[in-house]
This record gives sequence, C-alpha cells and structure tokens, in this order.
Amino acid sequence: MKLPPDYHMHTPLCRHARGEPVEYARRALEVGLTEIGFSDHSPMRRDDFDDWRMRNDQLDEYVEKVRKAQREFPQLTIRLALEVDYLPGHEDWIRDLAARHPWDYFIGSVHYVSDTWAVDSPYKLSEWKNRDAFEVWSVYFERLTMAAETGLFEIIGHADLPKKFGHRPTRDPAFAGGFGAASCTPLYEKFLTAAKQHNCAIELNTAGLRKDCREIYPSREILQLAFNKGVPITFGSDAHAPEEVGMNFAEAIQLAREVGYTECCRFAGRKREAVQF
Repeated sequence: MKLPPDYHMHTPLCRHARGEPVEYARRALEVGLTEIGFSDHSPMRRDDFDDWRMRNDQLDEYVEKVRKAQREFPQLTIRLALEVDYLPGHEDWIRDLAARHPWDYFIGSVHYVSDTWAVDSPYKLSEWKNRDAFEVWSVYFERLTMAAETGLFEIIGHADLPKKFGHRPTRDPAFAGGFGAASCTPLYEKFLTAAKQHNCAIELNTAGLRKDCREIYPSREILQLAFNKGVPITFGSDAHAPEEVGMNFAEAIQLAREVGYTECCRFAGRKREAVQF
C-alpha cells in the first residue's frame, strides 16, 4: 500500500514538541513514507500571544532546520510549510508570513474561539464549565469557515478540534426545551461549501486517536459530507515526536476509502496535485 504524504508535523521550536526534523525524516523512511511536510506553529505578530509556537526571530531558524533535513535525506520528499492560526483580523499578518519564504503550503487552523481561549489547551479546560458546547462549536466553525473563505490556506487543519477532550454538543437549539441530539450539520455544510469554493483541502489528522476523543479529526460524518461536496483531503499525524510520524495512517486510509476517497493532495510551491493512495 502506497502511503500518502504526512503533511502535519512539528519541531521543538513550538515549545511542546521534541526531536529535530532530521529525526522525523529518518522515522518517515522507517515507516515507508516517501513524502512528508513540516508545518510547525507559525509565529504571531506578538511573541507573548501564547507560549506554544516559535518566536518571530526563530522563523529563519525553522526554515534552516527543514532545509537541513532535505539535504540529509534527498531520497525523501520534504515540504516546507506552516500551521497558521486563523483569527479574524489577522489576515495581513498571514500574508506577511507567506511572503517571507517559498512555502509549499499553509495549514489554516482554528484553536482560538476568543482572543484568550484555545479550545484544545489543557490549561484552559475549566472554560468548558462556563460554556454551552453547541455555542462553542458554532463559534469555532464560524471561524473555520472564515479561514477557508480567506483563500490564504491550502489545507484546513483538524476540522472538529473542539471534540479533543470529549466535549460535544448535547442539545439542538431548534428544540424549544433545548433537549435532543445536537445538530451541527448546518455548521459543517457551510464550512465545507466554503472550503470547496476556495480550493481548500481538509486533513485527516490522526492525533485525535491519541486524545480523549479517541477519534480521527474530522469525524466520519464531516468526512462523508466533504466527499459528497468534492472537498479534497490530505493526511497528517500532527507529530510532536519522531515516533508519531505516520502514526495510525492505516486507520485514516481505511476511513477515507470507506467514505469514497481514492485520492489525496500533494503540494509544491503552493500548487496542488492529486495522487492515488
């Protein structure tokens, strides 16, 4: 079985990963990958915005780390990319980042549903006690839709990230009493329509299997809707350590095939092509 590229992996510069890019590259070859991409957390305009990304003055260092891996492993295709947080009003900053180096792709991710709350942060878990899960998911998918509509990203990352700690909507606001199964389908539909219109792929991110939700991002429901709309896909382990490279790709490939996918995307110079997997 030909493995698809692993397009989501990090470096120690983000301050919560370990292992140098050369170690990730070595592991990629060990597990049978022929192409990978580094997409570490990009800097924000303010270095004190949070503490889980590289600083502005480390961007060139990051690029050189990836270039070193490319030089040392010429038999492996290694792409240079960033995972870029989308927050409304930060579009000019993202364009500035895009102009700094010859990137192969940008993953657009939403972590923040407000200026101070990243829904996947273990240090902010208490926030969920004061929030209605459906409202959080609504804000999250509104921002994810906005990210797709900017046209600034080739890939949208971990499309249902709020489920990470097991928080899922438990009500449907269409019911006056607020009871019944939550229906997020209209949120998903709007986001996926924007992704299709603006040529964004979505990733199958296997890190969800290592989190409390124990499920690939996105869910089967979202992935089926994506296939029905013709939204392309990529694969990513979201590796924060060399041993996580390509992890659980067999499960991700099986899920993709079950909903109908036979192709994924690869990128070079921010241009997309389809490849069989």
